[in-house]
Amino acid sequence: MSLRVLLLLLWPPTSLALHSAPLRPGARTHTAGTPRCYSAAELPLGHTPPHLLARAAKWEQALPVALVSSLEAAGRRRQHAGSPAGNQCPVLQPEEVLEADVHQRSISPWRYRVDTDESRYPQKLAFAECLCRGCISAKTGRETAALNSVPLVQSLLVLRRRPCSRDAAGVPTPGAFTFHTEFIRVPVGCTCVLPRSAR
Repeated sequence: MSLRVLLLLLWPPTSLALHSAPLRPGARTHTAGTPRCYSAAELPLGHTPPHLLARAAKWEQALPVALVSSLEAAGRRRQHAGSPAGNQCPVLQPEEVLEADVHQRSISPWRYRVDTDESRYPQKLAFAECLCRGCISAKTGRETAALNSVPLVQSLLVLRRRPCSRDAAGVPTPGAFTFHTEFIRVPVGCTCVLPRSAR
């Protein structure tokens, strides 16, 4: 009976030792709450960390991310046609804006540009830029200084790449990086406001 008890006491640590993965020479152990330090071979530039794939799916639904592919496609079409991107305050014609998108029908119109940051994930985001300093009069279709155009911003959680160390010395390893969460303000549109009073 005592032999059975002894075997039962010895079995759990022995079993765990057989199933635990061996550490690679020079590898740094990862503990809960500590950001993992990736090498360039483990995670190529622009790829999502495996444990954040679920969040990446949510990013794809965010407007600043979802618009990027269509903006890049439109930019290629303009480049092929040789037509410049509209970056001036437009004159709105009712017959021309009936089927236009919201950012083109607005009395504070805006355009989108693709902002690229290789140290950030997602690397590419659509940023809105107001086309007018004032707003467009609904009567004349032309810009008026009675109102001001201002951007509307949205807070977006992104990942920021930072150098890290893959050994106990703490010295940054060349090519190694980790991810830290960061909130950034992304302009997503424009609206009209009353001008600030002069002080």
